[in-house]
Amino acid sequence: MAKKISEKVTWVGKTDWDLRHFHGDELSTHHGSSYNSYLIRDKKVALLDTVWLPYDHEFVDRLKEEIDLDKIDYIVMNHNEVDHSGALPELLRHRPGIPIYCTKKGEAILRGQYHQDWNFVNVKTGDTLTLGDTTLTFIEAPMLHWPDTMFCHLSGEDILFSNDGFGQHLASGSLFDDQIDNDILFAEAEKYYVNILNPFNAMVAKKVKQIIDMNLPIKMICPSHGVIWRDKPNAIIEKYQLWSAGGQADQVTIIYDTMWKSTEKMATAIADGIRAKLPDTKVVVVCASEADKNDILVEVSRSKAILVGSPTINNGISYAIAGLLEMMKGLKFKGKKAAAFGSYGWSGEGVKQISAALSAAGMEIVNDGMKALWVPDNDVLAQCRDFGGVFAETIA
Repeated sequence: MAKKISEKVTWVGKTDWDLRHFHGDELSTHHGSSYNSYLIRDKKVALLDTVWLPYDHEFVDRLKEEIDLDKIDYIVMNHNEVDHSGALPELLRHRPGIPIYCTKKGEAILRGQYHQDWNFVNVKTGDTLTLGDTTLTFIEAPMLHWPDTMFCHLSGEDILFSNDGFGQHLASGSLFDDQIDNDILFAEAEKYYVNILNPFNAMVAKKVKQIIDMNLPIKMICPSHGVIWRDKPNAIIEKYQLWSAGGQADQVTIIYDTMWKSTEKMATAIADGIRAKLPDTKVVVVCASEADKNDILVEVSRSKAILVGSPTINNGISYAIAGLLEMMKGLKFKGKKAAAFGSYGWSGEGVKQISAALSAAGMEIVNDGMKALWVPDNDVLAQCRDFGGVFAETIA
């Protein structure tokens, strides 16, 4: 169902209540998501983005109910991943030859995905498209989070269409931030940022500064996923400034996996040792094979230091820990201290492998880690508490 969001702009997207995984299984979406498409009606009519491929026929049929497709003058593709461009081929089957405004790299991606010679119009930062009383100003935003990404600003309505910037995976019957529980909203916005945009922090910071310096009036920020920021557009901009700068809390996160509770006992004792030395520091202890991996990565992002533990399994480490370490490497966290720990039965390579992976992920390794043979007894648990205390001194 289309929903009017301003005098000239109507939301014509798709709410996906049932989505639980995104990018394959890379990102959990406990609250579903939405694929936001926007229709701007002035003297000329522009459609901004489409929706994910499985909903292409539904999208076009619903769009027909809202407007005669022949009255759409332009399509603007801010980003061309299939969750944004999937319905484009079906739409163009009804409207062949309509101009598609996108970046040069956006054209290359559309050609690479759909192999069609459509009517592309390349734009760059500062280019404009006058619709009548309103004008779209295009702002390239490469690597937020694909090379083709751009934002656009609609004058008169003072709306920033930010595509994957400022978004959240959050399905809702309400379109706006002031109609959503803010704890859930900002938690989902942070999770989205950490797991999608964190590798591109420097580019995010630069782009946010550029938008601020452009002095564009912004009453609303309309992302391509989740709800629209009309009550707190400045608040989410400030969060992006914080997150892109690698802002950290006074927090230590201990991530472990365990087979028969030995490594879990070590994790608990290490946490006790840290708390004894740093009583005001938040210590989060989480099991990698039980907790949501993307939520764990949010805790890593918030932390000034992390410890990672696994039993040694088949001369290696657990699947869950190995996967998290690989994701940490890809997300390019900066400025965090780290150490490894784990239990073993006979070979014990796991701790060394974790330390190497943490180093490869950009962490500062502060010691050689700690190993415990078989089940830790009271003496070994005391050593774990001491290990936690010494680790705490390195981050105090």
